Amino acid sequence: MDRDPNLPARLRIATRGSRLALWQAEHVKALLEDRHPGLVVELLVMKTTGDKILDTPLAKIGGKGLFTKELEQALLANEADIAVHSMKDVPVALPAGLHLPVMLEREDPRDALVAPRYGDFARLPHGAIVGTSSLRRKSQLLAVRPDLELRDLRGNVTTRLEKLASGEFDGIVLASAGLRRLGLGNRITSCFEPDVMLPAIGQGVIGIECREGDRAVEAAIAPLDDRDAHDAVNAERALNAELDGGCQVPIAGHARLRGDDLYLEGLVASLDGRRSVRRAAQGARTRAAAIGEALGRALRDAGAAEILAELDLQ
Repeated sequence: MDRDPNLPARLRIATRGSRLALWQAEHVKALLEDRHPGLVVELLVMKTTGDKILDTPLAKIGGKGLFTKELEQALLANEADIAVHSMKDVPVALPAGLHLPVMLEREDPRDALVAPRYGDFARLPHGAIVGTSSLRRKSQLLAVRPDLELRDLRGNVTTRLEKLASGEFDGIVLASAGLRRLGLGNRITSCFEPDVMLPAIGQGVIGIECREGDRAVEAAIAPLDDRDAHDAVNAERALNAELDGGCQVPIAGHARLRGDDLYLEGLVASLDGRRSVRRAAQGARTRAAAIGEALGRALRDAGAAEILAELDLQ
């Protein structure tokens, strides 16, 4: 089959070097090569700020762009053509000249508990030690179980599972999607339903970022876009943008599609889980961003603004 002259002959993917990030980049590489026979796809493996600083909670070193900045710099310098991201790590504001035209089909967006000795969250003993560095997860865990002792847990998925196996924790909370993608779904002992723990903005979705106006690259990646995932992420990110929330602020948002309608839930919580504001909105999926913006305003008016203002002072 002759190569399409409107597509690039070679495409370079900027990616982090963690096992999960490499899985995601390899997955995109395979999809592109299958879709475009003859296309040469290469990986440019990079270390981001978030990968280099492993002994400090993310919220204390600045939550915006910790896992994306270096990849985006490679795009802007024309050292790479696309960057592959876990959408829950991508800040709302992108650098000028870059955009996110493609969202892959969403994996399970729920948070997962890995607690081999106890299985279900409700069976964790009083005062159990649970590992997570996510402020969003911590606040929602404490809202249900204020007795828990929550400890920061950094590192890649393998490192976190090793720390659990060493006995440092009674259980750890990870994204279900990451475990499943790595073939570790059997390690999940239970999943948190959204009514107990609302997922992170964009959780479970792989996004592809590229330079605006790079028509050949945009044409090559366009067939990988999943409309359902894209509409859902648009709504969730618009909610986050309205609240001016970073990746490490206890803001949660999850969109579901029912035919042509989109249903979005959002939550803002205090760090100790004692106060939270949760609201929902719905409408035509063609208005995904507007639904997210409206829900953000509703949350702010219902008390989220005060919670977020207090967080800025902490």
